[in-house]
Amino acid sequence: MKQGAQGSAGTGSVARDRGQAVAEARVPPQSRASGVTRSPVEGGSGVRGEHTHSEVPIPRPVVQRASVRGQILVALRTALVAGELRPGEVYSAPALGERFGVSATPVREAMQQLALEGAVEVVPNRGFRVVERGARELAELAEVRALIEVPVVLRLARSVPVERWAELRPVAEATVRAASSGCPATYAEADRTFHRAMLSLSGNEQLVQISEDLHRRSQWPLVGGSASRGRADLIADAAEHTALLDALIARDLDVVRGLVGGHFAGGS
Repeated sequence: MKQGAQGSAGTGSVARDRGQAVAEARVPPQSRASGVTRSPVEGGSGVRGEHTHSEVPIPRPVVQRASVRGQILVALRTALVAGELRPGEVYSAPALGERFGVSATPVREAMQQLALEGAVEVVPNRGFRVVERGARELAELAEVRALIEVPVVLRLARSVPVERWAELRPVAEATVRAASSGCPATYAEADRTFHRAMLSLSGNEQLVQISEDLHRRSQWPLVGGSASRGRADLIADAAEHTALLDALIARDLDVVRGLVGGHFAGGS
């Protein structure tokens, strides 16, 4: 009985060895040579968690392209606010790509995002035209922003703890420094950051996103740049941020109501 059992075990072992040899013979040479680490369940000899040269690399070109597109989008928004991209002018992706030292692809993708936001419009076979805006559109944007933000800020003024408002002091002071630089693009970013920080206290992400979109659109240049604000205007606007924050910390609702209403009336 022992010999029979041993014989059966030996026969099974030989069969398994032959089966393994056949399986290995069926694996394409490139698969065996690739050194892919398989778990013991998969029949491989690799150790779980062991690093090998077969690990799939991170798709770096895709990540880099997305990163470049994001950087170009920021650069285009800055150029737009600064007036470097003039309303009514058509800009081609290859020309802008040469300006930024990149290919036309990330520029085109960034411009398409600006088209979705309404900053530019597509001109077939030519490029992208910067949208021409007038004072009426700016006033309409300010009105819509006021309808959304004023009641929210007044509600938050009654409910948000003083300590939370005090945490926004560095953000408000950053707008003052940005205004002192006299750069419209620098101030525009700091201005949006302050308003976003205030509205974020509501906990309503949809509100924050919609308000920031309206705010960004209100910062685009007008036709001829007639309504562009100088350094003094930017400093005055930033001063309203610090004054509003002081009133919120003091819970002076009358002052808050007057400041937040007047802030939007000024188109900021």
